[in-house]
Amino acid sequence: MIFWLNGTFGSGKTTTARELTGLLGARVFDPEYVGYLLRVPFPEPEGDFQDLDLWRPLVVETMARVHAHTGGPLVAPQTILVEHYAREIFDGLETRGITVHHFVLHADRDELHRRIQAGEPNIRQWRLDHLDAYEKALPWLEKSGTVLDTMGTPPAEVARAIANGV
Repeated sequence: MIFWLNGTFGSGKTTTARELTGLLGARVFDPEYVGYLLRVPFPEPEGDFQDLDLWRPLVVETMARVHAHTGGPLVAPQTILVEHYAREIFDGLETRGITVHHFVLHADRDELHRRIQAGEPNIRQWRLDHLDAYEKALPWLEKSGTVLDTMGTPPAEVARAIANGV
């Protein structure tokens, strides 16, 4: 079983993932590291590493193998805002018999802006630049996943809602 925590930067994915692993006896698998691996042969991909056709099948393959090796649930804190990228990964995992529970951690734009401004200065602008793409993706995200409002809700409580809801 995979718990995919989606949402834009500042929504609480990483902190919630840490909380969730303790509740479920799960491990965090961050698909971003597959992207980092691809930066060696492709040091300057156009756009995001998610746009590399190789990233998505490598995420499926790696997650499936890690899941088989550990025998337990994985928690994936990864923003995916392109619907067909998410479908490719989720369908690929489900084809291998791995259930994917997709959760969208959400906060309104003002709250996201506040959280991002309080975060790491060297990536602040990059994160702010993705807020429009997140808002544009919200219609399909709301259909694809369970949306959890993180406004005023501590990550531990969000994690408990996820654990109790599955």
